[in-house]
Amino acid sequence: TLAQCEQVLGDTHPDTMTSRNNLAGAYCQAENLERAIPLLEATLAQCEQVLGDTHPRTLTNRNNLASAYRSAGDPERAIPLLEATLAQCEQVLGDTHPDTMTSRNNLAGAYCQAENLERAIPLHETTLAQRERVLGDTHPDTLRSRRDLASVYQAAGDLERATPLFEITLAQCEQVLGDTHPDTLTSRINLAGAYCRAEDLERAIPLFATALAEVLGDTHPRTLTSRMYLAAAFKDRAR
Repeated sequence: TLAQCEQVLGDTHPDTMTSRNNLAGAYCQAENLERAIPLLEATLAQCEQVLGDTHPRTLTNRNNLASAYRSAGDPERAIPLLEATLAQCEQVLGDTHPDTMTSRNNLAGAYCQAENLERAIPLHETTLAQRERVLGDTHPDTLRSRRDLASVYQAAGDLERATPLFEITLAQCEQVLGDTHPDTLTSRINLAGAYCRAEDLERAIPLFATALAEVLGDTHPRTLTSRMYLAAAFKDRAR
């Protein structure tokens, strides 16, 4: 499709740029970042040239390229793009537009990846507050924001703030998404991990055991991780 669009419509036609972005997305999904990143870089440059620096497609493509950089373990290249995207989203779309909140959350995640928690925490706190107000308390994006904030609190060593958020998130995921939804399983593992850090194995071990459900399969990475944590918890309790 991309080759034909380039031949028939031209290199910078909107449909050609969309095809190029779609192909890059497929490469990203296949974890082929060596092919994805050059396509995303080309698409962004063309969007900026043809559509302008603050066009919604340009903002989306800038965010997509930053996400690919993050996936490649390069937050240093992702952060400037995400900072620019957030500033432009706030200017063009408004402070609480869904795309703006997504950009804010993505920038916070990049700061976390770069181990800059002082910048990450306020952004996660702001995003959660806005999503609770705009999307509602149990919207999937709100649940992810609550989990992300709890995770960054835990990374900062603040279990007193992290654990209640993990508990609330798990309860809401079970209610809204169901007991075996992947986000619910992730929330259950996260809460069990927080209990382990607090040396509360009586609460941690049952959660880890529950996370070993057959939903994902016996050899799924999440299942293997849960089994590893469960073994470690039993070992610690035996001591």
